[in-house]
Amino acid sequence: MTIKIQKIKTINELITEGANLFADAGLYFGHGTDNTLDEASYIVLGITKNLPLDNEQILSSEVSVDEQQKVLDAFERRIVERIPAAYLVGEAWFAGLPFFVDNNVLVPRSPFAELIEDRFAPWVDSSKINSILDLCTGSGCIGIASAFSFPEAKVDLADISALALNVANKNIQRHKLADRVEAIESDLFEGLANRQYDLIISNPPYVGHEELSNLPDEFYKEPQLGLDGGVSGLELVHNILVKAPEYLKEGGVLYVEVGNTDEALQQCYPVVPFLWQEFEYGGHGVFMLTKEQLLKYHTLFQAKLA
Repeated sequence: MTIKIQKIKTINELITEGANLFADAGLYFGHGTDNTLDEASYIVLGITKNLPLDNEQILSSEVSVDEQQKVLDAFERRIVERIPAAYLVGEAWFAGLPFFVDNNVLVPRSPFAELIEDRFAPWVDSSKINSILDLCTGSGCIGIASAFSFPEAKVDLADISALALNVANKNIQRHKLADRVEAIESDLFEGLANRQYDLIISNPPYVGHEELSNLPDEFYKEPQLGLDGGVSGLELVHNILVKAPEYLKEGGVLYVEVGNTDEALQQCYPVVPFLWQEFEYGGHGVFMLTKEQLLKYHTLFQAKLA
């Protein structure tokens, strides 16, 4: 298909055209939006540099020929190649903050945003959070957003992927946080020797192989390293449960997102009192455990690695 410029259009007209095209194309929405109109709006407003939309009068402004062609090209790639909108725009928003993204990192979409904005209340005493680890950081969005919510804290962003860390470092620089946010190449905790934290946050790969083989096309445009959680989806999670207490200070807490594998995890450890988080704005599958709980059930967690 080729989408051509018929006449100069306003932002609103382009959004409407994109939404109609997307509805006809049967796209999947799950990378920051959940409907055709929001997806088209994101592309148009992103390319025309109008995010966030502070003044709705902008919607009636005309789009230049060059920008209009860029928008239409993005619509075409979204439809033909099934590329998530954030990659086409080069930017995603998380917890009210903009982040550079490319196809070396997952598109930010975690319910952690709500927890971060609430400073993990009531389970965390924010006055005692001086060090934070964002494990499996990807773009760095979770750790960087946490740095804004906890302005006194030092934050480490850890990931096994050097390509992902390049993106995270761009976002550290973008938000001018190099004085207290550091990106570290690490296979889970292996590169973090002698470091301990008050708060560890992790959104690790947690998609099992059966689910991974049946995802909408859009997910295969993301780095599979960021999705593949092994046969069960829980291989990395078991490792995190075993090793986390060594990297937590006394009184420290661990938060991990496991998404749709939440029930499978609870079945693995029926006696473990995972504190599953509730979300006002949607999302599920995030648990919290204290260092003391992790140590108490360490033998159970260790047995899953045998």
